Order: sequence, then C-alpha cells, then structure tokens
Amino acid sequence: MGTLYVVGTPIGNMEDVTFRQLETFKYVDFIIAEDTRVTIKLLNRYDIKKNLVSYHRHSGENCALSIMERIKSGENAAIVTDAGMPCISDPGEELVRLCAENGVDVKVVPGPSAVISALAVSGLSTSRFSFEGFLSVNKKQRYKHLESIKNDTGTLIFYEAPHKLSNTLKDFLKYFGDRKISLCRELTKVYEEVLRMTVSEAITYYEARSPKGEYVLVIEGAEEEKAIENLTLEQAVKMAENLIEEGIKPSEACKRIAKETNFSKSSLYSAVVNKED
Repeated sequence: MGTLYVVGTPIGNMEDVTFRQLETFKYVDFIIAEDTRVTIKLLNRYDIKKNLVSYHRHSGENCALSIMERIKSGENAAIVTDAGMPCISDPGEELVRLCAENGVDVKVVPGPSAVISALAVSGLSTSRFSFEGFLSVNKKQRYKHLESIKNDTGTLIFYEAPHKLSNTLKDFLKYFGDRKISLCRELTKVYEEVLRMTVSEAITYYEARSPKGEYVLVIEGAEEEKAIENLTLEQAVKMAENLIEEGIKPSEACKRIAKETNFSKSSLYSAVVNKED
C-alpha cells in the first residue's frame, strides 16, 4: 500500500518552498492538485516533471475513490492546494478523511499557512484563536454562524474574497461591534499589505477604494465582561455542566455560574436537571 502525503506549498512567494516539499514531489508517483494550472507553475520552477491529477470541490466521490484505490494498490501520492496547506477550507479534506477511514497511511509535509501568517502579523492576541473559514453566502447560515461566535473572547480569523469584503465588514459591525481588525492581503507577495484599524474604519476605507486580492481577516475577540453579559441560558448551563463534570455538585455549580452571569441559581438548576431528564 502506498502513502498519501499532504504537502504545503508557498502562499505567494515561490521562494518559500522547502527542500522536503521538493523531494516529496520528486518521490511520489503522482500529484493531486486543486488546479493543475497553478501547480504546474511551481513544478516547472524547480524542473520537476510529474503526473498531475485534478481534484477540486466539484470532482465528486468517484474521483476520490479512484485516487484512493491507486494509493491502496501501491502508488504514492502528494496532495496540494493552490497555495498554503491543503485540506484547510479545501476539498482535499474529504480525500484525507476517506483515506484515513480506509486505513491508507497519510503523512504531512508542512508548509506556509495564510491563517497563521496573518495572525502573527495582525498585532492582535495570539494566545487563543479560532479559524472560521469562509462565511456562507446563504444569509440564514451566515447570520447563524456570526451569532454563535459573537461572544467568543479569542481572536477570530476568516477568509474572504474581495467582491464580498464590504458586506462582510458590515456584518462584522452588526454582530461584533466596532472591534479592532487586521486585514491581510497578498501575503508574501510583492504587494503584501496588512491594514490594522477598527471595523468601522475598514468599512469607510473600502468605500473609497476597491478591494483587491484574497483576504485573511483577523478580528479581536469579545471583551470578557461583555461576553458574560451576552451569554444565553444555554451557554450558562454548559458552563455549569462543565463544573459538574469536574465533580462539583449541581447546586454548587449553578450557584457559582449564577454569580458570574445574569441568570439565577434556580433557573440554571432547573435547566440542568431538565436536561438530564
């Protein structure tokens, strides 16, 4: 049986390729690419000739099964995305899951990540963060997503396309308020740009100019006090349940959480007991 190698590639500057990445490309029997036209440029740069297999979000399960069967028969393969680490907000996720479920060995050859790179230069807290990927174009799902994370105190990171940036910033202002935000575009490329401002300032900024390039948006988390004020009963109950799991009696757990939130001990206790039933 062969091995599937998950190989990171440069997010912009081709000089960021690693020796191990190039050696892996030379070693494998074929390379699975999101867009073969993009990958061939990198391979040509380093004079590597290799069979390329197209695999993208519209390829379907049969394509994934075909690739997996080739690996199970003894061939080694590398999967790449257009830029950065594959399988992160990327169709390669499904192929890796399929291989993992069927006993195919999957190894990683790490490389640059737009998420981590943007966070590192954002100027915002890096101690706790959450990668939220692309927001849905479906308004109901989009708003539900934003509502569910508006009280998170960790830094939030999103991907966004230029033509949707303005609407996304307005949604941020509506759900998150006027927080600090870092807008990163063209990372590692000639026109790399990192803008650090507030959400309202970003909205005004892009009213006067058209967004260009793919963006990584890094936005600060909610303030601790505000997060507590905006807690739902369900979230408060979850906090109490976490204490109970640690061995604290239900009544005591509800008492502690009641002191930290706007909910009474009795309402929390009732919700916890009813949930157990």
